[in-house]
Amino acid sequence: MKIALIGYGKMGHEIEKIARERGHDIVCTIDINEEEKFSSDSFKSADVAIEFTSPKSALFNYKKAFEADVPVVSGTTGWLEHIDVIKNECNNNGKTFFYASNFSLGVNLFFALNNYLSKLMNRFPDYDVRMEETHHIHKLDAPSGTAITLAEDIVSNIERKNGWVLEEYSEQAKNAKSNNNAKDSSVSSENILKITSFREGEVPGIHSVIYESEADSIKITHDAKSRKGFALGAVLAAEFTNGKKGFLGMKDMLGNL
Repeated sequence: MKIALIGYGKMGHEIEKIARERGHDIVCTIDINEEEKFSSDSFKSADVAIEFTSPKSALFNYKKAFEADVPVVSGTTGWLEHIDVIKNECNNNGKTFFYASNFSLGVNLFFALNNYLSKLMNRFPDYDVRMEETHHIHKLDAPSGTAITLAEDIVSNIERKNGWVLEEYSEQAKNAKSNNNAKDSSVSSENILKITSFREGEVPGIHSVIYESEADSIKITHDAKSRKGFALGAVLAAEFTNGKKGFLGMKDMLGNL
């Protein structure tokens, strides 16, 4: 399979390594200030493009890839206010787009565990729930896309929670604060799921969901050891996406976990 990489930083290099190990060709790499490559023959020859960039450039990248008729697999977070634009391209214009807030198999198992646990905890109002997430200082959105996915599942399953809020954050996370459907902190209450974000060093990603009562606490955590799991998942998603049409995600690839 011919793969183009949009974003050629640490994640792009890790994806390149795994893709080559799996027998794929990297036909084009596009990094910052290399937009002219979207119109190159090498980019247009790709069976799929894998995109990991920034929230500000993501939508532009998707549109340029669609113009070249190249399907996109993306793991960029912080841009979801534009998701209807992409779904429209897939549903009405025949484009192909695979999105995941996190490509790690372990995280997607964690999503399933979180979903199941929150359904159980809906019956036990003595337990309050909150979340914490930690990422490297280069991450440009807060809370993370993974944290938002976890939070939205909790809110949909626990009737006493009607939204989530980024309540506390480190100084680095404060500078990256996301507007992804968060409740304003001024309306924070016992009915709002509170998320604390930290940005520290080169941490790949740690997410925790904590339930607490007067009697005890229950905590589930996913702690990524490196970027390798994310990169492998992105390549597997590209393999799955090749030859398909429409708006796709991890549930399509993994089945209903």
